[in-house]
Amino acid sequence: MKIALIGYGKMGRMIEQIALQRGHEIVCKIDIDNQQDFDSEAFCSADVAIEFTNPKVAYDNYLKAFSHNVKVVSGSTGWLKEHGDDVKRLCTEGGQTLFWASNFSVGVAIFSAVNKYLARIMNRFEAYDVKMEETHHVHKLDAPSGTAITLAEDIIANIDRKDEWILTNTANNTPDDSQLPITSIREGEVPGIHTVTYDSEADMIRITHDAHSRKGFALGAVLAAEYTLTHNGLLTTSDLFKF
Repeated sequence: MKIALIGYGKMGRMIEQIALQRGHEIVCKIDIDNQQDFDSEAFCSADVAIEFTNPKVAYDNYLKAFSHNVKVVSGSTGWLKEHGDDVKRLCTEGGQTLFWASNFSVGVAIFSAVNKYLARIMNRFEAYDVKMEETHHVHKLDAPSGTAITLAEDIIANIDRKDEWILTNTANNTPDDSQLPITSIREGEVPGIHTVTYDSEADMIRITHDAHSRKGFALGAVLAAEYTLTHNGLLTTSDLFKF
């Protein structure tokens, strides 16, 4: 498979390493200093582009790739609220393909399935209140993380007493009983830790995913690209991993 990389930082380099190990070809690498290469013959020859950049440019990167009918796999977060409807339309009506996930780790996919199952169980036990904490490296721009938002939305969809999530880092953000509090911590070079806690007077139940490195994210992105090669439309990890 011919792969183009959009974003060539630490994650892009790790994706390149794993893609080459799995027998794929990197035909183009686009970073901040060579944006003109979106229109290059090399980029247009790609079967799939893997995009890991930042919330400010991700949507524009999708449009540039789509203009050449190149499928995109993306782990960039923070763009969904503003541009989600347009991207969905492009993929359902416009014939484009985007595989998007807030987290590509196989472990996080398993963790997400456990999170949903646990939430369905805990819906019956109102004595337990639920909260979330996520920790990432200091370079991460968005808070809460896209993974935390996805986990929170899955909890809200399965627990009747929760209507929305709220970021509790800022002053005056005290959650009420219908809100799921999320605390975001930015420190060091932490790849990513997500913890969901159910607490009652009697006891506590806690599940945690703790990434040791970015390698699991990079492998998942390449697996997603392999899946995207033969699939179309708006795709996500629930299509790739059938739990």
